[in-house]
Amino acid sequence: MTLISLSWKIKTKYLIIGCMVCAGSGFIQPAMAENRKVVLLHGLARSSTSMNKLENALQNKGFITCNIDYPSTKHSVEILAQEHILPKIIDCLGSLGMPICFVTHSMGGIVVRYLAEHALIPHIDRVVMLSPPNKGSQVVDRLGKTWLFKLVNGPAGRQLGTNSESLPLKLKPANFEVGIITGSRSINLIFSLMIKGKDDGKVSIENAKLKGMKDFMVLPSSHPFIMKNNTAIEQTIFFLNYGVFQKKGM
Repeated sequence: MTLISLSWKIKTKYLIIGCMVCAGSGFIQPAMAENRKVVLLHGLARSSTSMNKLENALQNKGFITCNIDYPSTKHSVEILAQEHILPKIIDCLGSLGMPICFVTHSMGGIVVRYLAEHALIPHIDRVVMLSPPNKGSQVVDRLGKTWLFKLVNGPAGRQLGTNSESLPLKLKPANFEVGIITGSRSINLIFSLMIKGKDDGKVSIENAKLKGMKDFMVLPSSHPFIMKNNTAIEQTIFFLNYGVFQKKGM
């Protein structure tokens, strides 16, 4: 055996051992950000500008983004999803033939669940939901029938309660990879009095959870501003790449 062949065998042996160690330690192979498509969906009574900081961070990491604006207070979730959001996604991406990631705030997460359940997006890749009312909001239960709530939040807002009319409770569990980040701070103490348990001023921590979710994280942030929280942005990017949130020591 020549010295060259012996050296090659030794290198190959240690390369195999090294790969086995990586696999055994739970090493996660990242998905490449370059050319991956991410659709951003804002929340109720907000606009696409509320997602600008997050969009810029995604673009800086190589993602191709579509920050969708839609009339969230004018129609039901079903009409918003089918007649406003889906056409804009197609216009932005040109096709639905590729895997599509989503990053959503509040009601935007319910829209994605509706799109998924009705197979309107053929291949949903990873999804990050920020403060989603996945089990509804008790604030809607208390205020949903008042004229002011109807004026400000429209038909979709009234669908986000926890009662028998709740759209989130009618939708199926996640059949896609989803990580959820929600807040534990409130800037609306009146709303918080209507909510059981710790909350972000609109949604309780418990009601942000979704059966089938892959990971869950609570940050000291409020509902209206969590999409601008630096840690939430960093964790969103990490989940899109790795499929889990970054824990200490990773």
